[in-house]
Amino acid sequence: MEETLICLSIALIVGLLMSRLAKLVNLPAVTSYLVGGLILGPYCIGLLKIPNVGFHSMADVDSYKIMSQMALGFIAFTIGNEFRLSQLKSMGRQAITVGILQAIVTTALVDCVLVALHFIRPDVISISSAITLGAIAAATAPAATLMVVKQYKADGPLTHLLLMVVAIDDAVGLMVFSASYGIASALEQGSVSLTSILVEPVLEIVLSLLLGALAGIALNWCETYFHSRSKRMSLSVAFVMLTVGLSMLEFEVGGIHIGFSLLLVCMMTGTLFCNICSASEELMDRVDRWTAPLNILFFVLSGAELDLKIIVNPLVLLIGILYIIARSAGKILGAYSSCRMTKCNDLVTKHLGITLLPQAGVALGMAITAASLSDGAVVRNVVLFSVLVYELVGPTLTKRSLYAAGEIQPEGRSSARSENQPRKAVHLK
Repeated sequence: MEETLICLSIALIVGLLMSRLAKLVNLPAVTSYLVGGLILGPYCIGLLKIPNVGFHSMADVDSYKIMSQMALGFIAFTIGNEFRLSQLKSMGRQAITVGILQAIVTTALVDCVLVALHFIRPDVISISSAITLGAIAAATAPAATLMVVKQYKADGPLTHLLLMVVAIDDAVGLMVFSASYGIASALEQGSVSLTSILVEPVLEIVLSLLLGALAGIALNWCETYFHSRSKRMSLSVAFVMLTVGLSMLEFEVGGIHIGFSLLLVCMMTGTLFCNICSASEELMDRVDRWTAPLNILFFVLSGAELDLKIIVNPLVLLIGILYIIARSAGKILGAYSSCRMTKCNDLVTKHLGITLLPQAGVALGMAITAASLSDGAVVRNVVLFSVLVYELVGPTLTKRSLYAAGEIQPEGRSSARSENQPRKAVHLK
């Protein structure tokens, strides 16, 4: 037990110290936390096997998975705050349209590039892995995006649309991946399962939203019995932890696999709670402060998970570079065209695609599922390589885009929004 506490405390301290160094070179804190995790990980300090210092193996990193899951739950709960009725009325149609179209365009473009590579060099990648990677490309990481928004107090139409699209992207990505992976499995096995392609992903989304809605209603009901701010905050924290735990349950009914999406469950909990609780904004701010150390540990652990061995594999580098180029082009083109279609303002249209590039946990989860394919190891390694690149570069690109859009104020400007002031809804048109 004491070893765990020492290891986590050192990880938190290293992450904080790295953020000070990052500030000197004007990098987002998220990037510094990830670099701190790399330094403490199995391929740097972890190799020295110093007792209680760093992560000696991937198994050590996996042992802290519950903390990462909790952090993701709180991040999704916070993103749910973006779906207030006032904002949905002003930008709901745009967010849904952009969220769906940019994911579909990205998947289609990556599919085209990797399937073409398969026909040119069948020995490099199978067609089943190619279409699976195309589906994984649709996923976007909400955690890094939210942390950049918080750190720089970004506010404006691009920020509001970005957070909503990132949340919608999880549901769209799940549907696209389930369909593509089902087709990929059918190509290898010679049989199509409509249950795995259509029924199970739809059930997962519907049940996740239903569970999250029930949790949000229950949280609001329980809050009425407490008047102390600290107790109401504690209750909110307890409910997020409860929804994280419930979302990790899996079982089968009549041969149909039943599971939940952690991000969707917690996001829906936050959405319902924020729309029916009058004191939700203050409580969300208090919860956000309470979870700050947990979020830092989440990114340090994410950095420690990045596998540096894959960068010496020329096959992975080839497919990975093509994947990154095609996915980046898909996100940028898809966001640009869908923003033009929904008549977003010019700054949003120009910069949204860049902010959607970060990719992490959701994509890695999909890659693990795809491990059953004949060359599933290729899928996993390519996704690991892309996560390594996107997580280290993505936050900086997101920051620059938000700054170029005028939604991050230069340091020292008096007009910058204070930490305690909630963001106001802004119309996109």
